[in-house]
Amino acid sequence: MKDTKVIVILGPTASGKTGLGIRLAKSLNGEIISGDSMQVYRGMDIGTAKPTHAETEGIPHHLIDILDIKEKFSVADFCLLATEAVRDISSRGKTPIIVGGTGMYIETLVSGRLYETESADEEKRREYEAYARENGADALHAILRDLDPVSAEKIHPNNVKRVIRAIEIASSGDKTKSRLEETNLAEKPFRSLMLYLTPPSREVMYERINRRVDIMMEEGLLDEVKSLDKMGLRETPTASQAIGYKEFFPYLDGECTLEESVEKLKQHTRNYAKRQTTYFGHMTELIFVSADENGGDTAQRICEQWLKTL
Repeated sequence: MKDTKVIVILGPTASGKTGLGIRLAKSLNGEIISGDSMQVYRGMDIGTAKPTHAETEGIPHHLIDILDIKEKFSVADFCLLATEAVRDISSRGKTPIIVGGTGMYIETLVSGRLYETESADEEKRREYEAYARENGADALHAILRDLDPVSAEKIHPNNVKRVIRAIEIASSGDKTKSRLEETNLAEKPFRSLMLYLTPPSREVMYERINRRVDIMMEEGLLDEVKSLDKMGLRETPTASQAIGYKEFFPYLDGECTLEESVEKLKQHTRNYAKRQTTYFGHMTELIFVSADENGGDTAQRICEQWLKTL
């Protein structure tokens, strides 16, 4: 499968990835694989900006609505399912197009990087989480810095989940997370063209995000949150982390106004877009394309030429 060609569309939230993906799929006989870690969950539609049936314009989409919210989903799960989808799509003579903003998932997939997969010690993980709550994220990060300074430099202290995972790996044996990333490089599973959509400016990106949240509210996001909350969203292992839902829990509990929750959602989404931009910034082999109509024309020309190469 190493000669299989895959188009990847990356970019911060609200940059137009979905629209470009569908456009390219229609013109290049393609099918889309979602690279979003939360669109896999059934019922999480509006808050994850999941494309509607009408928006897909008849283009098949993979890795959407495949899990119940109470099921776990990890980067390893994504890589396995995405690889199967690439194989299936290409075997039918179509072009696989991965569209998404979960950088770590997509980077791991296209690079062929292998991560250590031993099962996590849930009790120990809870201890680390409690330690972070009681002593602060910086104190937890200091533990990682002592065990694996290289990983500590790469992982922000506020990303408690990744800090804990790196500590687990560093504590489990002789290999640290940073060493694993250096040595566990498999052959790339396929040839990938990485397109990155760039908004005209940060101000424009933030305006798009704010408008998107307003549209989500108009489309019934609050009712979606209420429905999922009744189904136990807060207690789920992975789905509960999604931006677009947890911001409304204080409102549902009578701790703030709806307007405050909406503003918090806009703020968290803007922060997330900033983190995405930072994360994608360290990735190599990206081809930057403007997130406007002219950018779409450019992206199509690039893809057409690339697909013709040997």
